[in-house]
Amino acid sequence: MLIDAGLTGDLNGAAGRARDLTDAGLDGLFTFEGNSDVFFPLVHATDLDVDIYTNVAIAFPRSPMHLAYQAWDLHRASGGRFALGLGTQIKPHIERRFSSTWGKPVARMVELIECLHAIWDNWIDGVPLAHHGEFYRADLMTPIFVPPDLGHPRPQIWAGALGPRMTEAMAQHADGIIIHPFNTGDFLAERTLPMIEAGLEAAGRTREDLVLNVGCIANPCLTDEEYERASTAMRYNLAFYASTPAYRVTLDHHGLGDLQPKLREITKGGDWSTLGDLIDDDVLDLLAVRGTPDACAARLIEEYGGLADRMSLTVSTANTEALSAMLAAIATATSIG
Repeated sequence: MLIDAGLTGDLNGAAGRARDLTDAGLDGLFTFEGNSDVFFPLVHATDLDVDIYTNVAIAFPRSPMHLAYQAWDLHRASGGRFALGLGTQIKPHIERRFSSTWGKPVARMVELIECLHAIWDNWIDGVPLAHHGEFYRADLMTPIFVPPDLGHPRPQIWAGALGPRMTEAMAQHADGIIIHPFNTGDFLAERTLPMIEAGLEAAGRTREDLVLNVGCIANPCLTDEEYERASTAMRYNLAFYASTPAYRVTLDHHGLGDLQPKLREITKGGDWSTLGDLIDDDVLDLLAVRGTPDACAARLIEEYGGLADRMSLTVSTANTEALSAMLAAIATATSIG
């Protein structure tokens, strides 16, 4: 099980942060589409010995050609260590924040993957570019616009998935599936994996053909002060996710569905500062991982070790010493096991 963490923060500090996280012993670094660009920070990690990926880039507001060039450049610059993580977001954000269009997200994501493959096949093998689909058209590529040789197999495409139709479709068509950090190992095993297996079977694929990247909100801490700060941040983060109707399925699975409308009501009222107050210790410790580095390592291994190929950790603390200690504990435990 590989362990990754988010490359977050201001772009001006991305290079130093990337080095610190890599030195801590992480296997990968990822960015997410938050309050800054999702691709730019990864440029600062292309010369480091670490995998890099977007987790996730919002797909539908971007053209396939833009995504193809961005993924190609990062994959080439990193020596073949980049994966293009894509996600759909939800209708209000696509239409009202990104000024784009929404509709048939599953079919559209499948076609986007097909279109990206068609573009890369043209650049790699000279296959005539002739994609004509319901959502995308790509049939013009003159030699001057073909990028320099990649020198590696094409980038992998990983896709975020939650619902049954998207999860099964991405198990059929994507190179990997990214599981949102608002989850539990029990939910993953009982609800998500059967959908993945159904999609793989439909495509004649095996579990080894798919990278399963599982998100988790986790904070290893060395002091009581760090623990309290991390807990406050985690409560807010979990409450924010739990207020979204799409993620109620995770709460319902654990008998906590009534929490979602209460949190939703707070967000509608605009009182964001009190959002985390409804996340008590039991809910926090069900949906997130906190504590000493050894305790966090043991929990991650126990809950996800037999399920995930790699984990993408949302870490709110900046203490790389604690992170490094947790990674060392994971390495020791898994090598013994």
